[in-house]
Amino acid sequence: MKPIKLFFQLICLSLILTGCSKTPVKAAEPEIKKEDPKKEESGRFKVVGYMFAGGDLLAESAKIDLSKITHLNIAFINPDALGVFAPVAGLTELVKKAHLQQVKVIAAIAGGDPPQYLKELLKPDKRKILVDGLMQLTRTYNLDGIDVDLEGDFVNEHYEAFVTDLSAALKKESKLMTAAVATWNSAAYSDKALALLDLINIMSYDQTGPWRKDKPGPHSTYEAAEIDFNHWNVLRGIPAERLVLGLPFYAYGFGADIPESLTYGDIVQRYPGAEKVDLWELPGKGTFYYNGWPTIKKKLSYALQKKAGGVMIWQLLGDAGGEHSLLKAIHGDIKN
Repeated sequence: MKPIKLFFQLICLSLILTGCSKTPVKAAEPEIKKEDPKKEESGRFKVVGYMFAGGDLLAESAKIDLSKITHLNIAFINPDALGVFAPVAGLTELVKKAHLQQVKVIAAIAGGDPPQYLKELLKPDKRKILVDGLMQLTRTYNLDGIDVDLEGDFVNEHYEAFVTDLSAALKKESKLMTAAVATWNSAAYSDKALALLDLINIMSYDQTGPWRKDKPGPHSTYEAAEIDFNHWNVLRGIPAERLVLGLPFYAYGFGADIPESLTYGDIVQRYPGAEKVDLWELPGKGTFYYNGWPTIKKKLSYALQKKAGGVMIWQLLGDAGGEHSLLKAIHGDIKN
């Protein structure tokens, strides 16, 4: 019986090998569906925090509780005059760390004092270079989008065309496009340009400052926040869920013998009890104006009541640690 058994075994092996010689059928790879970024962003209250791009990004991020924000904007990442972006140390590791916490990371370009050559890169003959460079930046670091922080006279006749081209490129890769806007400069932003933005960060601060020493006083009142939000929501017709109300984590000082600016963290560390008020006076020296706990919480309550897209923080490293943290207060009120 053994030879017969061996014979049948050889026949079976032959049939198996014959079957294997046929062209294999490759299993279809599952289709990866990319979520529409606008759909993904809708329905949740955002806490957008800016963080300076200088220094060791990964080390600096250790000072921030990423679990209490939804978006981290790295400010500012600008190209050189040729539109080339230099490597950003620590950004790859920071993006990985943030994504593990479900935090989106966005590169913010320009800023309040950007290089003047950016105006040249916005022009038609250079615009593609800038857009292509920004797209490569998002791919290199796996970023979730670009924040267009062009301000003042950088919001010029080329602004609309630039955000139109950038929006088209970003949407092809399911990336976000956001922007920081100032109410005083509202007329410079066209309706078409505003409609392309997924989130609009309202810079509701800097109504005065060290550049206006003749106008001492608060630079970011609750009343101003209401006026700014109403302007963009009602007068400019932007849906509330796309508007993000800006909150300052810093103070301006007016006086002959005090610093022109301090972070909120500096204020509460130097002056116990400062977190409970919005100004701190040093007799004979000057006064610091900022937003303490009561005003920050009142602005947050207003944003929630208006069903705003969220709140924006300039900037996260200005916060205090421990029980005096404004970010902790914001997070606690959102959860309650």
